[in-house]
Amino acid sequence: MTTSPPKYLQEDNLSEECKKLLSILPKEKGWVGSYVYNYQGFWTPPRFLQGVIAFQQQFQAEDSDIILVTTPKSGTTWLKSLLFALVNRVKHSIFEPNHPLLVNNPHFIVPFLELTLYIDGQVPDFSTFTSPRLLATHVPFTSLPKSIQDSKTKLVYLCRNPRDIFISMWHFTNNLILHHNDTNSIEEMFDLFCEGVSLYGPFWNHVLDYWKQSIENPTKILFLMYEEIKKKPKIQLKRLAEFLECPISIEEENCGVVDEILKMCSFENLSNLEVNTNEKFSTGEAYNLFFRRGEIGDWKNYFTIEMSDKLNHIIEEKFQGSGLKFSYV
Repeated sequence: MTTSPPKYLQEDNLSEECKKLLSILPKEKGWVGSYVYNYQGFWTPPRFLQGVIAFQQQFQAEDSDIILVTTPKSGTTWLKSLLFALVNRVKHSIFEPNHPLLVNNPHFIVPFLELTLYIDGQVPDFSTFTSPRLLATHVPFTSLPKSIQDSKTKLVYLCRNPRDIFISMWHFTNNLILHHNDTNSIEEMFDLFCEGVSLYGPFWNHVLDYWKQSIENPTKILFLMYEEIKKKPKIQLKRLAEFLECPISIEEENCGVVDEILKMCSFENLSNLEVNTNEKFSTGEAYNLFFRRGEIGDWKNYFTIEMSDKLNHIIEEKFQGSGLKFSYV
């Protein structure tokens, strides 16, 4: 008896409008499903595309919204938890034993717009959200709904070095399709990544757009580097708090609030919680898939010299003159 694949691997729940659009879009081999399609200059699986379009057409931003933006596998789970703990530290004391982050997955608490709230033709009910609404997206800047671009909504962008992103994405997508499809070889997916064919990629377009916007509009977009948060977490957490206009007071610091936030949101703590080791999304993705290693430099265990040289050349060319530099160790 064959079991049907989990919902996240199913591609048949698409509207006629979406199917029509897919028939004319450029496509390449998919990371998770059969294909990814190029929509407005970025690559997305068909199911996500339907969610992206609904998000673009229906979402009405509020000035108080805080939206976390990332390319997949750049530390999203971690930053969602830090963001929630920081913004809600009055409502949910970081010292309370049943803090929401201890009993729920960060992706449940800070939902993705196109991947959760608007997926599969759903109409989200925002009346249950408290202000500020904490939301997330992987959508490139130029494809965000106009209401986000025109409002005072704050965007927090998290960037990670491309080598670790690639390795993390390769592992993650292979784990999603394990038991249901053949897994993808590292060589094949690396070539696709270098051609710009990655989830919501090209990687360089995604990063550069938000980088430039953060320089032009620093009160609207905060650009964070994953590696900098790992190396100097307190400084970066305070920077985030200042940007979100909820600065950490001296009293809070003396009481150990910063240390406690970092401890609660650490990879070690979150990955070992019962909810994250045993539970899964209603669509079938196990929560533990979102916790692999969370380290800087894991790429060294996989990259050949040729791979390093090839990606270095591309990154150097694409980011030339931008002032943006990546840390690989």
